[in-house]
Amino acid sequence: MDLQLDGRKALVTGSSKGIGEAVARKLALEKAIVIVHGRDRAQAERVAHDIVAQGGRAHAVIGDLTDDGAVQRLVGEAEDLAGGIDILVNNAGGSGGAREGWADTRPAAWAAAFDRNVLAALRVSTRLLPAMRQAGWGRVINISSLAATMPPPTAPDYSAAKAAMNAMTVSMAKAVAAEGVTVNAVSPGTIHSPALDIRFREVAAERGLAEADAPWEAIERAVLPIFAQVPVGRVGRLEEIAAAVAFLASPSAGYITGINLRIDGGLSPGL
Repeated sequence: MDLQLDGRKALVTGSSKGIGEAVARKLALEKAIVIVHGRDRAQAERVAHDIVAQGGRAHAVIGDLTDDGAVQRLVGEAEDLAGGIDILVNNAGGSGGAREGWADTRPAAWAAAFDRNVLAALRVSTRLLPAMRQAGWGRVINISSLAATMPPPTAPDYSAAKAAMNAMTVSMAKAVAAEGVTVNAVSPGTIHSPALDIRFREVAAERGLAEADAPWEAIERAVLPIFAQVPVGRVGRLEEIAAAVAFLASPSAGYITGINLRIDGGLSPGL
């Protein structure tokens, strides 16, 4: 299926690894001009160079999205490199590595999680939306998390930040819908990332469920039920997230806005 993204210009924040990298590669395969973003220049340039080596079009920009000045600079650079931005994927953020529980959670952690996820997306979006609105076409896709609607007992700061991102998505979508710009959220469930692979293998070895170097299918089958009861019986793949984002970025999704698309293998218990 041709998603009609040839020549569209996409900025994918936090795309030097993980979900963001998969999204950047997928958009490039669909012939979009991709701006790879990260805080580590070597990693961002690696992804951009690899895309170019495979026949795609990509550039790299660097910047801390919690810094207003850095955001202004990187957005300006991205627009100059690509000739404007049609598609924004707000992927940067995450938990920051800490998983505080209610016994030790701190206001500072909540403020940092909100800044890293919600305000980072806001800083970039508000700089790119005016041009999209003027052009009468644009796509904003916010990478949220299933934790926003199914929050676990740990890392409440992260769950709350992603819930705020979902609310921001709906409000923004309503504000720009009449001007040809759609705004949607994508909420991944349990996804096979390098970090998850390592964690599953550690658990398998610790509990004697499988050897740490066993094939992934054996690790997944033994360990997944400990973490989540996923009806499809497996974790998601990065390329499955990327495919959904690419569709939402396409002209074919022009009548879809303000949604939260859960990609969770049926894990969520509600509609």
